[in-house]
Amino acid sequence: MSQLSVDTGHHVITDIRAYHADKRDNQYLQDITTRLKKRLHKQGLLWRNCVADTGYSSGDNYAFLEAEGLESFIPPHGTYKGGPQGFTYNKEQDCFICSQNKVIPFTKVFYEGANKNKKKEYRASKYVCIDCPIKKQCLKKSQEKRITITFYNEEYQRNIARVNSKKGRYMKSKRQSTVEPVFGTLTQFMGLRKINTIGIQQANKVMHLSAMAYNLKKYLKFISKTVKSDANAMHRFVLNIKALFTPQIRPFAIFNF
Repeated sequence: MSQLSVDTGHHVITDIRAYHADKRDNQYLQDITTRLKKRLHKQGLLWRNCVADTGYSSGDNYAFLEAEGLESFIPPHGTYKGGPQGFTYNKEQDCFICSQNKVIPFTKVFYEGANKNKKKEYRASKYVCIDCPIKKQCLKKSQEKRITITFYNEEYQRNIARVNSKKGRYMKSKRQSTVEPVFGTLTQFMGLRKINTIGIQQANKVMHLSAMAYNLKKYLKFISKTVKSDANAMHRFVLNIKALFTPQIRPFAIFNF
């Protein structure tokens, strides 16, 4: 599995690594972020926004990115549910209230499934719902009301708000127009259609060489290819000398990326 990071400003590959394909994409996001942030900061580059597709969505990742000072723009997967329909969440008391004003209190934090997803459980005893007029529709075959939600529900909500914002729609278009085409270029023209080496270390070398070739091709676009005459060079030299002795007030702008 090839995991790739791209700078949306100039389509430059900032990180690439070969991973074993026995895990999902979202299980590699934290390792990628840790390595990439350290490298960018070492070069004096500030990283503020993390844009990815739904495959990298998880509450644990949202919380991790917030702790790293990064704003995530990662659409949640279809299995996410903020809470049951017909119930109101009370943040101060950390409980759910049903349409009949019955309180379902918080009971415990637990881990579910093979991926150890962290969740919160809310449970009301059977005596709370014993006289409820909609007991059959609400409880069905159960004797008591039990609600489970992700432990990172607030992080999900903040991320969803960013994804649905105007900036979020812009970030989605940038990902589709800059990040995704890079994969196509690497597979079609840079030798990543098939990895013929044995072992993940050798596969990692192949991916790095392909990324280096891609970045060098991008770098060539920033090199001026026009021949400058001596007359033009002398004219610019004179202008620069004059500028040194001419007082000027220059505006400065600060941009957050």
